[in-house]
Amino acid sequence: MKIFSVEQIRGADYYTIEHEPISSLELMGRAADACVNKIVRFINADNFEDIEIIVFCGLGNNGGDGMAIARLLNGYGYNLKICIVNHSEKRSNDFSANYKLIIEEKIILNEIRSVDDLKSLSFNSDGNTFIIDAMLGSGINKPAEGLIADCINYINAQPIKVISIDLPSGLFCDTANNSKDAIVKADYTLSFQFPKLSFMFAENASYIGEYSLLDIKLSEEFIDQTSTKNYFVTIQDVKPMLKIRNKNAYKGTFGHALIVAGSKGKMGAAVLAAKACNQSGAGLVTAHIPACGYDIIQTALPEVMADVDLEDDFITDNIRIEKYNAIGVGPGIGTDKQTGNVVKLLIQNSSKPIVFDADAINILSENKTWLSFIPAGSVFTPHIGEFERLVGKVSHSAERLKQQIEFSVKYNVYVVLKGAHTSISSPQGELFFNSTGNPGMSTGGSGDVLTGIITSLIAQGYSSGEACVLGVYLHGLAGDFAATARTEETMVAGDIIEYLSDAFKFIRE
Repeated sequence: MKIFSVEQIRGADYYTIEHEPISSLELMGRAADACVNKIVRFINADNFEDIEIIVFCGLGNNGGDGMAIARLLNGYGYNLKICIVNHSEKRSNDFSANYKLIIEEKIILNEIRSVDDLKSLSFNSDGNTFIIDAMLGSGINKPAEGLIADCINYINAQPIKVISIDLPSGLFCDTANNSKDAIVKADYTLSFQFPKLSFMFAENASYIGEYSLLDIKLSEEFIDQTSTKNYFVTIQDVKPMLKIRNKNAYKGTFGHALIVAGSKGKMGAAVLAAKACNQSGAGLVTAHIPACGYDIIQTALPEVMADVDLEDDFITDNIRIEKYNAIGVGPGIGTDKQTGNVVKLLIQNSSKPIVFDADAINILSENKTWLSFIPAGSVFTPHIGEFERLVGKVSHSAERLKQQIEFSVKYNVYVVLKGAHTSISSPQGELFFNSTGNPGMSTGGSGDVLTGIITSLIAQGYSSGEACVLGVYLHGLAGDFAATARTEETMVAGDIIEYLSDAFKFIRE
């Protein structure tokens, strides 16, 4: 799914209005219908008269959406209040048209012109009151101020549920806000057609709450022909990627993967990475491990071959890599100088992409001159701390995404930056944000599992880009199945591997 900029979203609206054809007011009505269906289900009340809804409307098109929504909600019999926030002398045409309809239908309006007007509002605080935020839309280019900021602060101070329309008022669509900006803290956000880029920033989670994407039937022709470098990965995107196996295939068909992992006290990382690699479809998996891990790997994973290092406690050998179709290195290897030399030799000797994780990334952070020799199409899978050690700290996720893209383009690699919406940057400057996963995956070993999955997919012949996008989606989806079965609090990394089969089946269905 494409993530469009503000200008592209406007273009989709205008193109739809011109080519469907449909009036701007009718398109607003279509959006209002979609919102009301969600709002009614969200409120989930048997007796509509017991529910109080306060709709805050700005003077632009977002306010027009709010009034269109209010008109529809009024038909359900809710106890409805509409508050018009008079923050400007200007009113959009669609706002004015909806305002006129509200007057004609004799729905009571509250005109908000000052903080005193806000203070005069009364509402119930028994859990049956909801605020709908429709003050500012995606087109803002400066922080909320004046009366709008006062309204935002007022809303945030109320102990009631807030539903924002399109995006929370005060939140920028494409760029980062200042931490001191006034932004509505929504419990639920109803976004039209596309996720906004700012939804992917970790700092914005407390403003957006849970969000839904509402299909308002914008022109498919416009969406198809309009290019972007930002994507939100859904099942429709990964389903075509998953290869169908030929019945005459054999283990060699699906590649031989090498996992370089483990050190004394960290053999669990090697087990998880190798097991995930094996259970993601690689035909053969070899784990290169320190000697102390031989009994562990042979006992835990009889399907995985062990290539044992001469050193007992960590990895030191120059590994022969000619027979392998993909290499994953880093889980639990530590940062000993001799281990660092192994990473250097892998970079020098491999003509195929390498998946770098964990301590391999930490080693490269201390030896940045090696980055220029990384094989093209290689993959980095850092968490935020590892990425900062690699490229430096920033003050906001938006800046970090810029760094991520620059790193991918400069070194011709893919970066899988792990987080709530794991982002994958490509050498072409694209960004893919994952839609699966949950907080239960914030557990030791989860990243080792991801390394195994991506390495396995590359060994099977998937391109590095496909392996990253599909691998991250599978990893998160398996985590979602695990959380449902185990709960987020009790699930562990091994549960993600256990539910990989369900993830593969779900995508194939």
